[in-house]
Amino acid sequence: MISLNVHADLFVPNGDDPNTIIPKTTHMAIAAHQDDIEIMAYDGILKCFHNKEYSFFGVVVTDGAGSSRIGPYGAYTNEEMAEIRKAEQRKAAVIGEYGALAQLNYPSSTIKDPNDLECIDDLTHLIKFAKPDVIYTHNLADKHDTHIGVAVKVIKAIRSLSEDERPKSLYGCEVWRNLDWLQDEDKVVFDVSDQPKLAQDLIEVFDSQISGGKRYDAATLGRRLANATYHQSHQSDLGNALIFAMDMTPLIQDDTLDITRYVLSYIDRFKNDVERKIKSQISK
Repeated sequence: MISLNVHADLFVPNGDDPNTIIPKTTHMAIAAHQDDIEIMAYDGILKCFHNKEYSFFGVVVTDGAGSSRIGPYGAYTNEEMAEIRKAEQRKAAVIGEYGALAQLNYPSSTIKDPNDLECIDDLTHLIKFAKPDVIYTHNLADKHDTHIGVAVKVIKAIRSLSEDERPKSLYGCEVWRNLDWLQDEDKVVFDVSDQPKLAQDLIEVFDSQISGGKRYDAATLGRRLANATYHQSHQSDLGNALIFAMDMTPLIQDDTLDITRYVLSYIDRFKNDVERKIKSQISK
């Protein structure tokens, strides 16, 4: 049975019993804010869309109360914005045909607290109950502190599970920092060229963000196109929309791996490549 914190909101778009739907999950996204799922985990949404064999489960960790707002949303309180964003997220779940959606409604301050255990307990319970093959979350080089907090809590939650309860793959995706700087051999590349109207509709649901001063609709679709065009310099584009991710699976296969050192190893390989290319062009 599902047991979450008292502020959590659980939504099943087709109205079925969540205790029946959630265990059918194959692809799961755990994100910090409303609309992060649609930005970073579209690969999972797309794989499950109109697919009776797969089921997508979205989890939003924070209440979204502190979002940027101008124009028609300029006078809204944090509490009012939180309710609007939760409603928008439910609409996205309907459009994307998610199996289920959980909004845990924690304040960002809780997620950024390394000593907080309540959110980890919620995530542990959800992952154990859903038992997905794949989890998408934020990448460990993201520049948003709350996103990093979520990513670390996801890793801690998975590490608390037995080996047979863990997902096969954990991917850290792009939101508040592109991953085009990763070495090509380090990139996980998701071709999400199919269903462009669905991709657009999912982002445009979040009017409180777009009309509130953040053009996530244009930026997200533009990033995917840029990734596709600039991914390879000496061959034609493989598609017209790519999402890059960092493979964080080793961190849930080997609990002794240091999380910080793991992400710094990617940065070191990038640094070494830049250094090598420049030095090769400097006269000795």
